[in-house]
Amino acid sequence: DAGMPSVSDPGYRLVSAAIEQDIPVTAVPGPSAVLTALAVSGLPVDRFCFEGFLPRKQGERRRRLQALASEPRTMVFFEAPHRLAEFLTDAAALLGADRPGAVCRELTKPFEQVVRGPLAELADWAATPPRGEITIVIQGAPEVTTDWQDALDQVDLLLAGGTKLSAAVAEVAQVSGLRRRELYAKALAARSAGTSDLGHTNSAAQGSAKIKEEQ
Repeated sequence: DAGMPSVSDPGYRLVSAAIEQDIPVTAVPGPSAVLTALAVSGLPVDRFCFEGFLPRKQGERRRRLQALASEPRTMVFFEAPHRLAEFLTDAAALLGADRPGAVCRELTKPFEQVVRGPLAELADWAATPPRGEITIVIQGAPEVTTDWQDALDQVDLLLAGGTKLSAAVAEVAQVSGLRRRELYAKALAARSAGTSDLGHTNSAAQGSAKIKEEQ
């Protein structure tokens, strides 16, 4: 009578004990705040993870949120109304103030409410604690794409000024945070394919000759 069994409750312990004793276990799906919140959040739900209640202590809560900063899946949390503003403030600081989210209150009940928006705005909204059961949905981290061409262009500029390839790659990698070996391999491939200026050398043969000289 308290929602979907084993979701954010100790029911899994009973299930595990029954399985160990070879007692058959089956389930009849019940109300689930997790799935209901996902359905009405307006956020991507093709992939998601459930985090339940995070620690009450701010330091521990912030460490958990920091660990989730790069999580690509949509995340679902439970939180008590009187801690909602603190949770959202920490989430905005660690996941991004503009990260989309939704606060779902009293789902499937007469006073159901869904507030959607960036985490920073949701934190402001929650300054006056709402009443009822709270489920929070937060969009996952955006996919990070590496702009290799921009990095190769920077290598080009250094080569044009007389810097050797290995030194140019090391300098660009340090500034951009890219892996030096990976950038070096792409620079070599670009020179061989003639797809990058890389010192104004578009000939594969000329590129190979310069590479041998540096090695």
